[in-house]
Amino acid sequence: MYQGAAAIGVDFGTLSGRAVVVSVADGRELGSAVHQYSEGVLTQALPTGQPLPPSWALQVPQDWRDVLSHAVPEALRISGVAADQVVGIGTDFTACTVLPVSESGVPLCERPGFGDRPHAYPKLWKHHAAQGQADRINALAAERGEPWLRRYGGAISAEWQFAKALQVLEEDAEVYAAIDLWVEAADWIVWQLTGEFVKNPCTAGYKGIFQDGCYPSREYLRALNPEFASFAEEKLRGPIGDLGALAGGLTEEAAAWTGLRIGLPVSVGNVDAHVTAAAATATESGRMVAIMGTSTCHVMNGDHLSEVPGMCGVVDGGIVRGLWGYEAGQSGVGDVFAWFVDGFLSPDVTAAAAGAGVEVHEHLAQLADRKPVGGHGLVALDWHSGNRSVLVNHSLSGVIVGLTLETPSEDIYRALVESTAFGTRVIVETFGRSGVPVHEFIAAGGLTKNTWLMQLYADVLGMQIHCVASGQGPALGSAIHAAVAAGAYEDVRSASASMGRLDDAVFEPDLDRHRAYSRLFDEYLQLHDYFGRGGNDVMLRLQQMRNEVMTP
Repeated sequence: MYQGAAAIGVDFGTLSGRAVVVSVADGRELGSAVHQYSEGVLTQALPTGQPLPPSWALQVPQDWRDVLSHAVPEALRISGVAADQVVGIGTDFTACTVLPVSESGVPLCERPGFGDRPHAYPKLWKHHAAQGQADRINALAAERGEPWLRRYGGAISAEWQFAKALQVLEEDAEVYAAIDLWVEAADWIVWQLTGEFVKNPCTAGYKGIFQDGCYPSREYLRALNPEFASFAEEKLRGPIGDLGALAGGLTEEAAAWTGLRIGLPVSVGNVDAHVTAAAATATESGRMVAIMGTSTCHVMNGDHLSEVPGMCGVVDGGIVRGLWGYEAGQSGVGDVFAWFVDGFLSPDVTAAAAGAGVEVHEHLAQLADRKPVGGHGLVALDWHSGNRSVLVNHSLSGVIVGLTLETPSEDIYRALVESTAFGTRVIVETFGRSGVPVHEFIAAGGLTKNTWLMQLYADVLGMQIHCVASGQGPALGSAIHAAVAAGAYEDVRSASASMGRLDDAVFEPDLDRHRAYSRLFDEYLQLHDYFGRGGNDVMLRLQQMRNEVMTP
């Protein structure tokens, strides 16, 4: 049995939640467990059968509670750590995943009469049906010269709190009126654990437009919609804590769920990407961390404030205290690969992978790598789930150029992977041109297990890529914050220095391949600007047509 002090981190992802038990002394992983959500992502219909319009993505709160009662006890059992050895627990969440609740924290979808109302459910980060509201938020802010708009690269995303809330008001006013609080899931889960409602500064700053101590003004919100004027002061109420601070102690009910002791310190909530910076020892300026999974989020600290076009936001202390935290991201990465593999491969390809005893993704990578860079004659845009950065438009969609009747599936797969690497390069170069240079690139998340993909990214970027040693980077980051909240370390930086870990192996760029990829990248940029900056709005027109004919 393990003899030292331990901390637990719980990472709530898109399709599952995972818990990890780690050593407080050195961050060594002692045990972990994953719980798949029963309902998962609702894109077609509610659990009641009520159909959903296009571009919707909802979740069910009970899935999140189930992680606490399944993954946490199982991780504890596997670790061999006794409950009284655990000094604290921390959590992180996808963002912006936001839900309407009552004054006491009951999700609206769980109240009588609301189970068949789509807007009563939590809106997952990838709910993109509020793009029209986001467009109006941005146009009005630009027209009025709202100073906070510059902190978000000039555009507020359809994924964030205000656009989603405005959509509720304008599409189901009765649900909007029933909302007491509009709460990030990152804060709601801490509320479930502690009985205390404490908001975290990360989601408030990046997703809730909370800058310099305040939200957008009542006058601005009234100009958007007269009924929206009081949104911030009425539905975004609540104290904002500090990252790594104590949110409260485990309630009797939460202790029963988790198998942990009543009163156990619980840290203030956080976002999966931002909390991973601690796991990656990226608590200084210039170290960009890319959390690569279904989507990719890029976070980095800087020692000064700059305006980066199309960034998701910059927040004072948004990652660690004393530095400006920058965020950018790509809405679809692993999702894009899965979309192609799950829907477009012939039985021959899947059979060949099975015959070789490898996963389909690995089989396609092996086939794709037989050709030199550019040998497939393709270039793609990675916008199958819209563009989060730097265009900030979720009405954009994917493109593949160069297809012929001779194009094999592995070439398409490689072009899609390359497109996501090109999207990351756009972000890195945009930061550099804006005075926030990326000196080091660190990857975390499930996609880092794919060594072919990581080498391709290194070649495209022309940079070394380090990887977080733990396969559960966000959960490790949450455990680090839990250790700080429990008083085991003075602050997140010192805890990260002891508990954060990088792999010894480094992906070195091949300079010849980098030069070849730069030629393809130039073609990507031409498509990027043509379809993304107003040269041709065909994507927007097609989506508008689809929404008109497919909305129930």
